Amino acid sequence: MALTLTKNQSISLEKTAGGGLTAITLGLGWDPEKAGFMGRLMGNSGEVDLDASCILFDADLKPVDLVWFRQLTSRDGSIQHSGDNRTGEGDGDDETITVDLQRLPATVTSLVFTVNSFTGQNFEKIANAYCRILNASNKTELARFNLSEKGRHTGVVMASLVRGNGGWDFKAIGQVTNGRTADDLVNLAVQAVRA
Repeated sequence: MALTLTKNQSISLEKTAGGGLTAITLGLGWDPEKAGFMGRLMGNSGEVDLDASCILFDADLKPVDLVWFRQLTSRDGSIQHSGDNRTGEGDGDDETITVDLQRLPATVTSLVFTVNSFTGQNFEKIANAYCRILNASNKTELARFNLSEKGRHTGVVMASLVRGNGGWDFKAIGQVTNGRTADDLVNLAVQAVRA
C-alpha cells in the first residue's frame, strides 16, 4: 500500500519497495478547474499546461543535466520523460519521468522533480494535482504527494530523490514558487535539497 506523504516527509524507497528497486517512475497528474459559463465566454478553454521536470545534481549540488519537455532524455540515457501533456485531460498520470537507478551515473547524488506552468496559469486554475513514485518494474505505487495548495504560484518544487548509504530516499517538498520552466527553479531546488 502506498504512503501518502506530507510536506518535508521522507521515506526510504528501498525499504518501501521491499528491496531490489532498480527503476522508479515519477507520475504527475492534474485536472484543470472547470471553466464556468462566463469563463468559456471569455475564451478560457479550461486547459492547463503543466510541465514535469527533473534536475540532476552532483555531490556539490551543481546541476549536471535537466530532463524536461525540451530534452526528453538525460544525456547519459538513464532518465526518460514521457513528453508534454498540454491539457491535463484524462485520468491517471499526465506526464511521467522514469529513472533507471542502475544506469544513473555515480556522480549524480540528487534528483529534484519540479512542476511549472509554462503558459503562466497559476495553481488557482488547477485541481487534483499530485505526484507519485512507482516501482517502474512492477508499476506498484510506493508514495504519493498531493499538490493541493491553491495560490497564485506557477511552479512547485515537488520532491527530491537523494542517494544515501542505504539506497535512495524520497522527500516530499511542496515548495511553491513562480517560474515558467525548470531553469527558473534550479536555485530553489538546491535550497530544498540542502534543507
